[in-house]
Amino acid sequence: MPPVPDALDKMPAGRVLVLGGTGFIGRHAVAALHAAGAQVAIGSRHPARHESAYPFAALRLVRFEQLLQPATWADLLKDVDVVVNCVGILRQRPHESYDHVHHRAPAALAVACAQAGIRLIHTSALGLHEGAGSRFLSSKLRGERAIRASACDYSLVRPSLLDGEGGFGARWLRGLSRSPVHFIPRGARGGIAAMTADDLGKAYAALVALPSLAGHRDVELGGVRHYGYAEYLRELRTGYTGSRALQLPLPNWMARLGAHLCDALHFSPFSFGHWILLQRDNVPVPNRLPELLGRAPSPIRPASHRESDPLRAGKIRPHDLTDTPSSRAS
Repeated sequence: MPPVPDALDKMPAGRVLVLGGTGFIGRHAVAALHAAGAQVAIGSRHPARHESAYPFAALRLVRFEQLLQPATWADLLKDVDVVVNCVGILRQRPHESYDHVHHRAPAALAVACAQAGIRLIHTSALGLHEGAGSRFLSSKLRGERAIRASACDYSLVRPSLLDGEGGFGARWLRGLSRSPVHFIPRGARGGIAAMTADDLGKAYAALVALPSLAGHRDVELGGVRHYGYAEYLRELRTGYTGSRALQLPLPNWMARLGAHLCDALHFSPFSFGHWILLQRDNVPVPNRLPELLGRAPSPIRPASHRESDPLRAGKIRPHDLTDTPSSRAS
């Protein structure tokens, strides 16, 4: 088989449906696919809001909580060759549970794709494990297992921490890095292989270009450098100032309490699921990003040097974004 990047020159003429294509991860996938010449359709909860931003794409109404059976996907999958699922929720909302969005709807989608002969590229997360104690993480793990059990041609994409314009979590981390004091939970010992959302979008385009995903069932992605949480904040800070922040240890009980409070108040991207992930490595093994890009991953750069958001689709609402080691939103 030729190197994956060469396949981008042979992008199939068929349509690619990007679910959650107006969210943080989805926008980068759409931008890369459009640049590669794919015919793009976008699934969104609010398609009318985004029509002017995506004149080249067909926008379709997609509500995962209403798509829990394979038959409900039939109309959305007409004239589609590949589905890229970037939908995810950071916190549950009325009528939108983790189980619906991360498990039951993707499970039904996978069966529908198998029945229609459609390839499925599904955004998951690094660090998923049995007994995590987080409904956010456990629902993603159940979603992965359901897709594996289907007969569809699938790929599970697990990115590490994402950096890029428009990312709710990325914006918060950069804001924290500018603070003169960093509180570092004692248990935050996991590794991070931070990568750019732009590279993730290009990785999706490379996968879409493949005639079969059989060789890419599990695709773990990350940047070249591995950071600890404290080190990553220091690295981000260098883009804003030459001064060093005072980094103080935070007791684990306090970090856990803060995560639960953030969940209860829907405040900040920090959640109980993220607290669990901070305690484990979120590093791809192996890292397949260089293979997909045909080059080394882009470095995490200071904000002033980063590329602008490729398809800015209006104001980004925090509850629309899930750019942690994991997912994508509608």
